[in-house]
Amino acid sequence: MTSFDEVVAVLFIAGPDQQTIPRQMWTGIREQISPAILAVATLLVIFSIALLTTVELLRRRTERLRGVTPR
Repeated sequence: MTSFDEVVAVLFIAGPDQQTIPRQMWTGIREQISPAILAVATLLVIFSIALLTTVELLRRRTERLRGVTPR
């Protein structure tokens, strides 16, 4: 999981028999564009947006509960 977004590090460090998600995506992009790669990329974008939205909503809720006014 640590190397999930580190394609360059995985390409240099991982052995030839290890198939991590970054390496599989890199190979798929270089050889053919697979619908599975597009699906994983879409899910990553949706997950990131949902996580950032949740953090922002929690930050605003905390400020409102503490009585802090935005600048």
